[in-house]
Amino acid sequence: MVIASIIFVAIVAIEHIYILLLEMFLWNTPRARKTFGTTKEFAESTKSLAANQGLYNGFLAAGLLWGLFHPNADFGQQIQLFFVACVVVAAIYGGLTAKKSILVVQGLPALIALIFVLLAM
Repeated sequence: MVIASIIFVAIVAIEHIYILLLEMFLWNTPRARKTFGTTKEFAESTKSLAANQGLYNGFLAAGLLWGLFHPNADFGQQIQLFFVACVVVAAIYGGLTAKKSILVVQGLPALIALIFVLLAM
């Protein structure tokens, strides 16, 4: 279970690093606009908001990585548990208020990671 939890927590962290890059640095690009379903005009007028969202996604990724690399494995699992639970809550909120696909794209990997972290404890 420990290896599965590490793999899924790492997947969630990598996903949030990717989201950080899209929201902070690539928001006006065709790739980001397609990913988030926005227009060129909308992307231009919301780039500071997107960058702020990206920063928060970066904090989630940093917390997950902190948990993965913490020298005390037990404490590292507690950190992972906290941050992956934050991602699950954020995905539920995002799925209910912004875009339903967030539940699957962000929520499902985070939920799987959460289950494996709990089973590994």
